[in-house]
Amino acid sequence: MIPEVKQEIIELGDGRTIILETGKLAKQADGSVVVRMGNAMLLATVVSAKTSDPSIDFLPLTVDYREKFAAAGRFPGGFFKREARPSDQEILTMRLVDRVLRPLFPKDYHAETQVMIQLMSHDENVMPDALAGLAASACIQLSDIPFEYPISEVRVARVDGEFIINPTKAQLEEADMDIMVGASEDTVAMVEGEMKEVSEKEMADAIKFAHEAIKVQCEAQKKLAEKVGVQPTREYESEKENAEMAQKIYDFAYEKCYTIAKDDTGKQERGERFAEVKEACQALFTEEEIEADGDLIGKYFGKAQKEAVRNLILDENIRLDGRKTTDIRPIWCEVDYLPSTHGSSIFTRGETQALATVTLGTSREANVIDLPSEQGEERFYLHYNFPPFSTGEARPLRGTSRREVGHGNLAQRALKNMIPVDCPYTVRIVSEVLESNGSSSMATVCAGTMALLDAGVQMKKPVSGIAMGLITDGDKYAVLSDILGDEDHLGDMDFKVTGTEDGITACQMDIKIKGLSYEILENALNQARDGRMHILGKLTDTIPTANEQVKAHAPKIITTSIPENFIGALIGPGGKTIQELQKATETTIVINEEGDKGIVEILGTNQAGIDQVLAKIKAITFKPQVGEVYDVKVVKILDFGAVVEYLEAPGNEVLLHISELAWERTNAVTDVVNLGDTFKVKYFGVDPKTRKEKVSRKALLQRPPREEKKDDGHKKPNHHKKSE
Repeated sequence: MIPEVKQEIIELGDGRTIILETGKLAKQADGSVVVRMGNAMLLATVVSAKTSDPSIDFLPLTVDYREKFAAAGRFPGGFFKREARPSDQEILTMRLVDRVLRPLFPKDYHAETQVMIQLMSHDENVMPDALAGLAASACIQLSDIPFEYPISEVRVARVDGEFIINPTKAQLEEADMDIMVGASEDTVAMVEGEMKEVSEKEMADAIKFAHEAIKVQCEAQKKLAEKVGVQPTREYESEKENAEMAQKIYDFAYEKCYTIAKDDTGKQERGERFAEVKEACQALFTEEEIEADGDLIGKYFGKAQKEAVRNLILDENIRLDGRKTTDIRPIWCEVDYLPSTHGSSIFTRGETQALATVTLGTSREANVIDLPSEQGEERFYLHYNFPPFSTGEARPLRGTSRREVGHGNLAQRALKNMIPVDCPYTVRIVSEVLESNGSSSMATVCAGTMALLDAGVQMKKPVSGIAMGLITDGDKYAVLSDILGDEDHLGDMDFKVTGTEDGITACQMDIKIKGLSYEILENALNQARDGRMHILGKLTDTIPTANEQVKAHAPKIITTSIPENFIGALIGPGGKTIQELQKATETTIVINEEGDKGIVEILGTNQAGIDQVLAKIKAITFKPQVGEVYDVKVVKILDFGAVVEYLEAPGNEVLLHISELAWERTNAVTDVVNLGDTFKVKYFGVDPKTRKEKVSRKALLQRPPREEKKDDGHKKPNHHKKSE
């Protein structure tokens, strides 16, 4: 018997709906829900352990999002026909959901918790990542797991000046804004997306529009929970507390931390001095006290340190490194640092440094995307690496982290719309973070811009980026430009904004406080713009415009097209022609079919080799036009004519019949032309009698005058007349 299903329907206002359903699937999970929009269906489940390890002082939360190929009626690509490690796109969706959920669990809740979301049915007109946050929150609302309040996430696009919630792919392709917003009924918690040079106000308007839709979705989750029956929140073992110890550490450490924060020291020295104060806190307690509650010392010291640094900024407008809130750290830049790359640059801002390289290639090097919800390829992509030595650490390398995927994606989105549509190359940027104390993703954007310009990529406009922070106590607030690593975790909002001189191209925000006013948000964005413009000036001072040509050792690429019926001739039997041509010219040749044409990409460092390939293509595709005159060269002598080759299309040969050599009677071909001779011929097309192509030399010569009759009435012999 099919169990009873509870539903709640969310109206999007344009005829589309989102359905929340529970009661049929995955009933052993603590909470499960199916979210449906069109034919797209996502299953979200949550399970949290009933007990926790007392030695763990954090929430071991795992958010997992997967797209099953069966959902789209497709087989996984590759040799193994089974979904394996998550794709970058799946990881990015996991991060979007995690960032909104994690702060809403109680600070002292440390039970192993797993939220799993999977795409079970795909709809080409629905982008499932926009439903993942709603699905995750809804399944938690149906459980007894402690969680502050429901949230949701939506995608907002702007098409022709109008905002759209959860647009289709087709609509997104026409949009000038694409942002994901996560929020509760009262507070915006997360924003991430890309834009085509929009203003700060336009971005704030998009966030407001998204928030209104999210309020409706949060209300629907509460209604569904009421239909199912709201469960009492489970009891759990809270963190142990010691108020006396907390006060003692605060009284001892606060002023000392305040003084250290005010002393304008570097990251390493500051860290050592804070560590000394933390160590001194141990001496405040007996061995028995330390044995009982020694694990709380670090926690209480951290709270005192955080409050001291925040108050210094709010009360005296002074930051850890002595800067004012609007100051940007010293910047130095360099381009063309690496001699063998196609483009390179170094961007250093304070104690953050990124080395970026650019590699140019053909469409064969495009990044292939093969997912149930998306297929295609990227001709511009960016990879970001964050090695442990960049923060002075030694730790094992475990492959590419989710953080590296997320930071690289943000930098890629910041730059991609500034790559010209007609750029013939596939472009790959790699950012190696060599030092980190403050946003390395924004350093990557700046280094990436300069490396592109150094490589000769004709960017529409250069892009810079800045990481910002916000601290507020409710009555007053401070916006921090170019935040340090130490400032990143103590603020109430951290956000990264990239853009050109004319507008924002990408952003990422995490808002940690309730009820942040849009006035503060807009003020923060405007301060970020001032910082971006300062940094942009440093970039353009280093390299004002893109180099006119790619570097001598970098590949040049020429793109041409040929009729579809000539593709086979260029490739040759078994690929012989194209392989021999690539070897002889030291080039790479790529052919892609588009409609009734073949798009040919020729990549090489030697212009002579590229020219040779172009000549070969011209020869293969050469079609003489009726009535036109062409230069030819004799390549073979026959009894009945000469085989000639078109000089502008080597390899294209045609028979010049002996009768078309001259007006005079020709007894032997060599009486008129010899091997290697060059001259002009006129093309007459296909002769209807012989059904062969006809060219003529004599047609371009002046015809001799006819001989006049003699007085005796006899005609002079006409040597031009053919013998009968």
